Order: sequence, then structure tokens, then C-alpha cells
Amino acid sequence: MAKACHFGPTILVVSITFILSITQLSAAKSCGIALAILCGQLVVGWTNDLLDYPLDKAAGRMNKPLVSHTVTRRQLQMGIAIALSAAILLSFLGPLGVRGGLLHMLGLASATIYNFWAKSTWFSPVPYAISFGALPWAVYVASNKAPPFWLILDFVLVSVSFHFLNVVKDLEWDLKQNVLGFPQRIGTWSRLVSLLLLFIAGTIYILK
Repeated sequence: MAKACHFGPTILVVSITFILSITQLSAAKSCGIALAILCGQLVVGWTNDLLDYPLDKAAGRMNKPLVSHTVTRRQLQMGIAIALSAAILLSFLGPLGVRGGLLHMLGLASATIYNFWAKSTWFSPVPYAISFGALPWAVYVASNKAPPFWLILDFVLVSVSFHFLNVVKDLEWDLKQNVLGFPQRIGTWSRLVSLLLLFIAGTIYILK
């Protein structure tokens, strides 16, 4: 189940959330926010593996838990239901509060739309921009502040950059299986786009 949630990216997002939160809130509240975000990330990761199962099976991706039969579809479905319930409760009843919880739900909904539809369209970068743009907003709103514009912009740019770079490793299979998001449509140019976005993000950070 840990592998099916895309463990590395999940831990990275949760760690970044905690680090950002602790600059604005107490350690206890930061842990509460990180836990809510973790549950949301579990929903996104497990949904992604569940929806991608037919493509992963056709491609023979034995590193995928569903394909290698180390987890079942039923287990993922139950995990998604539990994680989603926990994400909602921890968001609205925890340190994020109503406004921060709504922003988290916006990010979670956007990421889920990516899994169900946007990943195979020209609009594939948009959910990344929305979800990771909402993340710092949620944290700052929880501390009754507005995040600096440069921070929102850098979160968006870095996350979209990751989207373009992450696609390259499976580019050949994605093209064969007609998974045509924006990065797949421009092929190996995705690397250049990713580097350009990172350069812009770095420049914004330096000049902030």
C-alpha cells in the first residue's frame, strides 16, 4: 500500500508541507496539517494506481503493486475511502480550519481530476498548478495570513516543472498507450521546459 501511494513524492510533499507550516505555526499544529495532507496524498496516489492498472498491466510494469498482485483493487478502494474520510475530518477539524480545509479540498479535487481526465489532455499541467498553488495558501490561511505572491508562484512553477520532467521516463509507453498530456505531446522538449520553469522559479526566489 505504501508503494502504491507513490511513496517518494508523497513523503516529499508532506515534508515540504511540514517545513512550510512550522515557519508559521507550532510544531503540534504543523504535524496536524502534515497529517491531513498525507491523507490527501494517499487518496491521490492510490486513485492514480487504481485508474492506471489496465495501462500498467498492458505495459508489464511489475514494479506496480496491482500488477505484481502485492495489493488488490479492493484494498486500494478501501484505502481510498478511509484516507478521504480522514483527509476531510483532519482538514476541517484540525489546524487548517474551514478556510484552509476548503483550500486543501480544492487541491485534492484538482489532483483527482488529473487522475481521471486531465493527465491525457493538453491541460495536464493545470491540476499541478492548482493543487500546489493551493497548498501554501492553505497553510498561511491557517495562521490568518496571506502567503507572499512569490511563494505561490514558485510552488506552481516547481510543481509543473516536475510534471514535465517526470513524464520523460515513461514517454515511449505513454505515446503507445495514447496517454497524451502536454509533456507527452511535446516529447523530449519536456526536459527543456522543465529546466526553464526551474530557472524562472529560482530567479523569482533570488529577486523576491
